[in-house]
Amino acid sequence: MNAIKLFSEDFQPIRLLRDEEPRAEKGLPKVEYYCSRIDGAEGFRGIWELVKETVQVCLGEHRRGMLLFLDDLPLHLGAYHQLGTNNIVLNRRLVNIVEAVTKSRRLVNAFVYSILTHEYLHALGHVSEAEVRSLVYDISKQCFGEDHITTTLAEKTPWSLLKGIPLTDMPAHKQHMELVKDLEKPNQPYIV
Repeated sequence: MNAIKLFSEDFQPIRLLRDEEPRAEKGLPKVEYYCSRIDGAEGFRGIWELVKETVQVCLGEHRRGMLLFLDDLPLHLGAYHQLGTNNIVLNRRLVNIVEAVTKSRRLVNAFVYSILTHEYLHALGHVSEAEVRSLVYDISKQCFGEDHITTTLAEKTPWSLLKGIPLTDMPAHKQHMELVKDLEKPNQPYIV
């Protein structure tokens, strides 16, 4: 039996699914298509589908079975992904503040997209913060164009939407962590 050693050059981890070549090289994504989708996305599921699709198109990487939780985190933390899990925890308080301050679905969607894309890239195995920030910007620019708010948030920071708002004065009402149900469409029906 010919076994592949864990640290040999023949070992290929299977946790990521990667196309032979990224789709972005096959042809640039249609900017207008993605702009209209993010501007009109409803709920976390609509934004999540766009996150996965744009990462797939630009990097040729995807991962199934992710779970999204909402929790009341400190306001300096947008979300987190604990390595080795399929969980992303999004800061519900911060999303609620952005909704209240901007009163714009377009801006809220761009904000949530930027944060979820960042954490999804971590879930795909990109650990370096600098690399992930750069990838979020590259994906945003390629899919939404240089002038879209999503690209601006990726370039500056999602918190730029809250510039001038004293976040330390915001009341903190801790609620229970909640799972966003039906985040991903199942590819195959399950037999129970």
